[in-house]
Amino acid sequence: MTATRTPGTAGAVARAVPRPGRAGGRLVALARHSLALAGRSVRKTLRTPEQLLDVTLQPIVFVVIYVFLLGGAVAGSTGDYLQFLLPAIMVQTVLFGGMATGVSLNTDIKKGVFDRFRSLPISRAAPLIGSVLGDLIRYVVAVVVLLGFGYALGFRARTGVVPVVAACLLAIFLAFCVSWAFVLLGMLMREPGGVQGTAFLVLFPLTFGTSMITPKDTLPGWLQTWVSINPVNHAMDAARALMLGGEAATGVWWTLASGVLMLAVFAPLAVAAYRRRA
Repeated sequence: MTATRTPGTAGAVARAVPRPGRAGGRLVALARHSLALAGRSVRKTLRTPEQLLDVTLQPIVFVVIYVFLLGGAVAGSTGDYLQFLLPAIMVQTVLFGGMATGVSLNTDIKKGVFDRFRSLPISRAAPLIGSVLGDLIRYVVAVVVLLGFGYALGFRARTGVVPVVAACLLAIFLAFCVSWAFVLLGMLMREPGGVQGTAFLVLFPLTFGTSMITPKDTLPGWLQTWVSINPVNHAMDAARALMLGGEAATGVWWTLASGVLMLAVFAPLAVAAYRRRA
């Protein structure tokens, strides 16, 4: 293994160039480079905390609007509706948080940051993986803020700490997998605004075509069909079961399977699109 260093922001990444033919060495190098670039992404977020407004203020606004405008009509009381709503809002919030990954990557490409990365002896996938891993901090912040605000309003989980943590990790896992679709959009679109607009068009039917706001059996038949196959709805059902009690296995397995499928489809396509754009 040989190590080289390049001055500047991108040069802060320690690069180990594996000997040809050693797949294990290439995977180790990819992991090291991706983690180093993930650290860059985290530092960039922490230095510009306004980037976290969508995962700190947005979930609070959604909870207030839904609970106090719809709670009485849907559940008869705001307290009961908060119990029903909050686990589903958690899934929606982290999914919306992943949209920023594609926007940020598209912005970096337009600013020429990725031109520096292309000049380094690192895998083409490393900058993309690093950005996605770095944005995990956004999901964690979103979950912490939402649960803290929910508990302040009166939400109480009826299960133990482990099931609640499992519900949070399940939501984060799904958001991580879906974020690769936004990475692909970031590679294909010419402007950050195009990435954001298209991402909203994708997310709205996924997050609102669910039982998030009202129970599934109150929806029209055609919408119930979509809800039944929507992986986001299964994640919401699983989060409710894990936090409030009930059968969670079906929703958990459906979420894990659909997440792995999305990751297997969108991650290679995003890397291929980046190679073409590079």
